[in-house]
Amino acid sequence: MKEETLVKLSVELETCGKALLKIAEAMKFKEEAPTPEPPKNEVVPTKLTLEEVRKVAADKSRQGFTDEVRGLIQKYGADKLSCMEPEKYEAFLKDLEVMGHAG
Repeated sequence: MKEETLVKLSVELETCGKALLKIAEAMKFKEEAPTPEPPKNEVVPTKLTLEEVRKVAADKSRQGFTDEVRGLIQKYGADKLSCMEPEKYEAFLKDLEVMGHAG
């Protein structure tokens, strides 16, 4: 082999070696800080919207529970449904669900 060819091969080998070192460093870093997997079978709570709550309240009202719905809204500290704090929607809906079920 010519000396010129050997020099070119040497340079190429050095370049390949540097690339392999970079890849090895990247893999090492990735192993040290694994990305957490999302929990399986865990239900992600969704935020209820005023429209969703209003629909259920309107259905109960049409069933003849208008006064009870109004009283329940007041129980949760609001004069009308649109003034109710969104954090209270879930509990409010649970109370609406049992409304009308004689126990």
